Amino acid sequence: VDIRAFMERVTSLGSYRESLQQYLVEKMMLVAPNLTELMGQNIGAKLISKAGSLTNLAKAPASTIQILGAEKALFRALKKRKGNTPKYGLIFHSTFIQRAAKEHRGKISRYLANKAALACRIDCFMETPPAVFGEKLREQVEARLNFFDTGNRPPTNMVAMAEALEQYQKILRKRSKRQREAQAAAGGNGDDEVKQEVPKKKRARREEVQ
Repeated sequence: VDIRAFMERVTSLGSYRESLQQYLVEKMMLVAPNLTELMGQNIGAKLISKAGSLTNLAKAPASTIQILGAEKALFRALKKRKGNTPKYGLIFHSTFIQRAAKEHRGKISRYLANKAALACRIDCFMETPPAVFGEKLREQVEARLNFFDTGNRPPTNMVAMAEALEQYQKILRKRSKRQREAQAAAGGNGDDEVKQEVPKKKRARREEVQ
């Protein structure tokens, strides 16, 4: 009986964890879609929590985002004046850092922190940020990883952001088109209702006259 209760408890905890994960994904895609697309919902949520808010994270420089979560190690290195300062904090758990070679992890962490800073500012200061900017930033980091193996340089920020902005404008045009169609449909239904109400009023007046 105890084993069965334990199994049921483990199963319920697993389903509860899945529901929490789904809730986190939905909230992060609503609050910071580009940061989520770039870093993942778990690391993105930890960065926002550590900074205090998305606004604080957006105002922080890339160097701060890079070592966010490793403050104790940083202060310890500064106090002893020996050894190297930490190269990464929470972003160390990113798949980009884990996939990079050991000698390139510092460069990738700095590059990833730069892209994370851009994603945070887009999410914070844009009214309705789509995830297309985060997708382009993620492609840049992927290309940067390949650069160490193949030597092919990744696209510049200007090129990547221009492509993302073009996709964003397409999204806006589709959204405005749907809004116009919805307004037109609502206006047509309203006219039909008015036309149907008018004959009823005329009929009532004729009955009163008779």
